[in-house]
Amino acid sequence: MTETLVVGELTAVADHHDAAELITRIWGARLLEAGLIRTIAHVGGYVAGARVGGELAGISIGFFAGDGHLHSHITGVLPGARGGVGQALKRHQREWARARGVRAISWTFDPLVTRNAYLNVHRLGARVAAYLPDFYGTMADAINAGDSSDRLYAVWELDRAPRPRPDVSAATVLVGRDGPAPARTAAAPGEHDLLAVAMPEDILALRAADPATARRWRTAVREALLGAAACGHEIVDVTRDGWYVLCRERQRE
Repeated sequence: MTETLVVGELTAVADHHDAAELITRIWGARLLEAGLIRTIAHVGGYVAGARVGGELAGISIGFFAGDGHLHSHITGVLPGARGGVGQALKRHQREWARARGVRAISWTFDPLVTRNAYLNVHRLGARVAAYLPDFYGTMADAINAGDSSDRLYAVWELDRAPRPRPDVSAATVLVGRDGPAPARTAAAPGEHDLLAVAMPEDILALRAADPATARRWRTAVREALLGAAACGHEIVDVTRDGWYVLCRERQRE
């Protein structure tokens, strides 16, 4: 990306209308009204945008949870502007929160979207606190329609030291790839300390081209991650090529 990238709070009414329109462009549905975005900003919530070459290309909106941490409800970037914009928004969000004495930010993300998982866990160092099956129920936007709205609940502890990165080549595979389809193995998560679970290479393209295979991925990854969590494993890393790396608590010690 050669054009200038600028991230900052959106405070003007016109900016909030632009933010609502951008969200509609990204998701193909009117997910947030300009009035609600305006209200969130007015009461002290987080409303920020990323401009590329002067044009609004990314948006992030959050509000404070009951315990005082910031919950980032929505962050999105136009497909043509990806390449560092999402990370720039999250880093701005971190500094905004720190300036207000906030030490943690939470959000949810689709466990099948490789680029988001890699950014959230590997680059930012967020901790995956829970797997939330079909969290939002049926969604009708252009990105999520036709699929269950499973989400991982991430908590970004802003002052937490980076964790060691385990070697994924030493992990026991629970779900691998068989071409575009998931390949489950017979491995039992409770018998291994280090595990690996693959994601589809491009779940958005797969949903459009082969919805049945996309649904198979949803089920396979859901069962693998929930089964591993039940045995005491936690996601500790995500590889660039789309693998979750999970480690059991006793091994992390």
